[in-house]
Parts: sequence; structure tokens; C-alpha cells
Amino acid sequence: MIPKKEKSHEEKHFEPKPYSNPYVTGFGLGIVLLAAFLIMGRGLGASGAVSTLVAVGVDKIAPEHAANNNFYKEYLGDGTTNPLKDWLLFEVLGVVAGGFISGSLAHRIKRTTEKGPNVSVKTRLIYAFVGGTIMGFGAKMARGCTSGLALTGGSLLSLGGWAFMFAVFGGGYAAAYFVRRQWL
Repeated sequence: MIPKKEKSHEEKHFEPKPYSNPYVTGFGLGIVLLAAFLIMGRGLGASGAVSTLVAVGVDKIAPEHAANNNFYKEYLGDGTTNPLKDWLLFEVLGVVAGGFISGSLAHRIKRTTEKGPNVSVKTRLIYAFVGGTIMGFGAKMARGCTSGLALTGGSLLSLGGWAFMFAVFGGGYAAAYFVRRQWL
């Protein structure tokens, strides 16, 4: 009688692949931006997709309010086409799907919270939520998100796009001094 091999219940462990070269990745992003200009006639951006979703939601709940509000009317259009067919929604869905596929291929998808040793997970999530909320309001006040202002505006040599990027990097470096102990 031949002995049966026991099945191993051990999980395969894959080492994460190294990060991509930032210069190659930046060049690829530039090609994607150029393709967006050539194919869609406009640059990249993400905050417009969120605004469209909010406008559609408000229109479903309170259509009279949405019809009388200039902000929502801008995203709802003239009523002849479905606002959910806006290409920015598909761009954002593509970013999410592409990020998941890229992370899967690089074996980098795991359930974890990136944080420094001196901060709790709860505090990190609160900071991330507050920072994201401030960035969201800032994107609407600036009439565009980081990708819209920095990538598209910068590529069009917009003074506002360049001023925004200098402010983002300057503000980031200035704030880093005050929060550095949480990451060290």
C-alpha cells in the first residue's frame, strides 16, 4: 500500500515586488494625460466625478431643490443625457480597478493601516478622515482636485496649477515638522 501524501494547509506567501521606478511611472502618467487630451479633449481630474454623484443623489431625493440650485444644475446637465454617463465617473472607476489589479500583481494588497509607531490606528484613521475632508472642501473651493489642478493645469502652464503645487509641497513640508514624531 502506497502512503498518501498529506495535503499542506499552509498558505503560499508571496513577497511584494519592488515599487516602480518613479521616473518611468511619471512618464507613463504623462502619456495617460496626453491620451486624455487627444481622446476626450480634456485633462484628468476626479472631483467632478464625486460632484456628479452628489448632484444625482440630491436630484433623486429632492429634485426641486436640485433644479433650482446652480451647482447641481451644472452637473446634471440639460436633462437629455444621463449624468452618470460622464466620462470622469468611468475614469475614477478605472483608477480604482487599475489600482486593485496593480496591487494584486505586485502582491501588495493586505488589510493594514500605515502609521508610525507612536500613533494608534484610531488616531491615524481620524487624521486621514479630517485631512481628506479638508482636501475635499479645498478641491471644491479651488474648482478642481489635485489631479485636475496639478496635472492638467500644470501641463497647460496654468499659473493657478503651478501656484497650487508650490502651495501643496510647501504646506506639506511645513506641516511635516509638526507631525514628524508620529511617524518616527
